[in-house]
Amino acid sequence: MTVAPARALSSAIEAFAGQVYFAPECHRGYAALGFAPSRATSRGVERPDGPAYFCSRGSALGQAPGEVVAAAFAVFNPAVVVPSVAYGWTLTDAPTIRAARTEGSVAQLRRVLGAAPDGLDRALALLRRAVDGLSVAGKPLFAGLVAEGLVGDPLTDAWQLADQLREYRGDAHVNAWTAAGFDGVEIGLITELYRGFPPRSYVRSRAWADDELSAGEDRLAQRGLVRGGVLTDAGRACRESVETATDAVCVPILANLGDDLGELVELVGGWSKRLRDAGAFP
Repeated sequence: MTVAPARALSSAIEAFAGQVYFAPECHRGYAALGFAPSRATSRGVERPDGPAYFCSRGSALGQAPGEVVAAAFAVFNPAVVVPSVAYGWTLTDAPTIRAARTEGSVAQLRRVLGAAPDGLDRALALLRRAVDGLSVAGKPLFAGLVAEGLVGDPLTDAWQLADQLREYRGDAHVNAWTAAGFDGVEIGLITELYRGFPPRSYVRSRAWADDELSAGEDRLAQRGLVRGGVLTDAGRACRESVETATDAVCVPILANLGDDLGELVELVGGWSKRLRDAGAFP
């Protein structure tokens, strides 16, 4: 592999796990509960309604208030998350929207990949191994998904396990960037530069206002991490250290998989490619 093994696995599962946030079947399920339909697109793929997104993903935490959801998600503006979650819980409850989330996600997977995509049994076995014994300490979203348990249908279980792995790394990433001294605005801004995204493109989807973004840019400059809208050497090293720290937390996953890591990357990565090619993930 040409990238760090933990990042290769993360990249392979991203579309397979993350298509839940763009599935029309999910959007329809949330609309049936009273949420608004999709109002925007990302690279031609429908994005979820904000309150539906916060409540569906946040349902892993139970019937949690918006402050708790904002803390776990970390990169979104709490001023938007808190009222969105409060509104969402007037429409539904955590178990109901969690079920709609799972059903909609798997419906899209079946539509695009079929009920039993090639390699499903082997991928499922490897995904089970990957999550076996992982610590939930400091990982609220991962812990919540683990507590839900598996349904027992092979494709659904494979998706749930991939979702667990995605949130495991996500929780670890939040811990890494907060320990590095970033806040939700700053990590979004520096990540855009680190990954070569247009300025204020990705981070704007996290509901931060222009004045908050400007203040965040000033703080990054004061730390010597950004100069003239460009990452300094220190800035790039600091941002890379966040990924390295995140990778370190994922070492138990790699140990569980051993020499079979590449096989899982190939199997689930192939499914992710098909989902992207079908327009199911941006």
